[in-house]
Amino acid sequence: MAEVQNQDINQLLKVRREKLSALQENGKDPFQITKYNVTHHSQEIKDNFEALEGQQVSIAGRVMSKRIMGKASFCNVQDLQGDIQSYVARDSIGEEAYADFKKYDVGDIVGIEGEVFRTKTGEKSIHAHKVTLLSKSLQILPEKYHGLVNTDIRYRQRYTDLIMNEDVKKTFVARSKIISSIRRYLDGQGFLEVETPMLVSNAGGAAARPFETHYNALDEDVKLRISLELYLKRLIVGGMERVYEIGRVFRNEGLDARHNPEFTLMELYQAYTDYYGMMELTENMFRHVAKEVCGTTTVPYGEAMIDLGQPFARMTMVEAVKQYAGVDFDTVKDTAEAKKLADEKGVHYEDRHKKGDILNLFFEEYVEEHLVQPTFIMDHPIEISPLTKKKPENPEYVERFELFITGREMCNAYSELNDPIDQRERFRAQEEALAAGDEEANTTDEDFMNALEIGMPPTGGIGYGIDRLVMLLTNSPAIRDVLLFPTLKSL
Repeated sequence: MAEVQNQDINQLLKVRREKLSALQENGKDPFQITKYNVTHHSQEIKDNFEALEGQQVSIAGRVMSKRIMGKASFCNVQDLQGDIQSYVARDSIGEEAYADFKKYDVGDIVGIEGEVFRTKTGEKSIHAHKVTLLSKSLQILPEKYHGLVNTDIRYRQRYTDLIMNEDVKKTFVARSKIISSIRRYLDGQGFLEVETPMLVSNAGGAAARPFETHYNALDEDVKLRISLELYLKRLIVGGMERVYEIGRVFRNEGLDARHNPEFTLMELYQAYTDYYGMMELTENMFRHVAKEVCGTTTVPYGEAMIDLGQPFARMTMVEAVKQYAGVDFDTVKDTAEAKKLADEKGVHYEDRHKKGDILNLFFEEYVEEHLVQPTFIMDHPIEISPLTKKKPENPEYVERFELFITGREMCNAYSELNDPIDQRERFRAQEEALAAGDEEANTTDEDFMNALEIGMPPTGGIGYGIDRLVMLLTNSPAIRDVLLFPTLKSL
């Protein structure tokens, strides 16, 4: 059966190429056309039908269906905004042009000039006066009513996915609007958008394994950045008081519903504020973007309705672990006691882990999944926060928060460490962790240390996972659904 089906497909593909050859022999090669004047799009015509009825318009798009009925036919054309029906009659476009039209295939790209009208059944349509073949499709689209449902093919052939699945196109249009909305908000707050290097000698600023490569011209090994942090802080040192960057970062880690090794990160830094200032900015920006892109601050995600309009909840990590795990780390004296508690609760840890690391492991095990509505988790242990200011009243912890929504970390913020002596000690501890087997630990960045010694003002900084924000605002379950071209294993 499969062999017969393959033979049928091969025959259909052959026919398409024969049609193209015939067009080219008759001087009608569609690939010779270089431009086409589009005056309107499908949804624009439908939305403004009363004003456009009886007017001449010109649209272009892909033929998604055809109904040939003797001297008159219908076709459905899909463009950026959706689709619209066109009525194509022999007496309107001419006998030769109509004969050509009847040979066009589903998947071909056409331009249609004609008059806006409503059919007898009430459908808003275009009465074609001229049909132009703009590109010949030599492949066969998936069957319309079953669509493209194989997820692997959808991700590998995103172009086909965008054609066949309208919701997919809407997701990526929304993604573009989300990023534009973020830029408008930050620009309005006096931030400057900047660009920093992707190829770096020291990939710091986050706990992640970098990708490594070799720079032939300099004969040096370099890494792809895992974060934007250290270069943006250099700009704060240089007097650029509010900066942000939206760009790709690369982390040599696994792939799952929340992680892709190549993803979009936004980091921003603001001089003369702290992590409380970052909380205020985050709440305001999330509400602004949701309202602008979704039209509301209450958005659906899975079975939940996420309320971005109410003040976000705030809990320290110690409070959260006490609430959900029943363990109060304020009463835990040292690492030995923390490991004993972990053994009792079945929380896995490594020998190198200290009390603060184990607190974080408890948080990941017991708390994260419960944080569905927006919640700031504040005051992380110093062991997992090498670039953050200590809390003056409790130096075991730092002025840091992570925002969780739908059980996922959405952003990570600090009152930035600007004490170069303390920072060097933190880097030294990170290098010890690296030597002990922590492949995600940072190494000392001497140029960054020099910048801190020149002097960095008190600064608040934050990093946002743009892909996760898009997932939230488009109700998408997996990161691959919001990446046009996600990372996949080669076939």
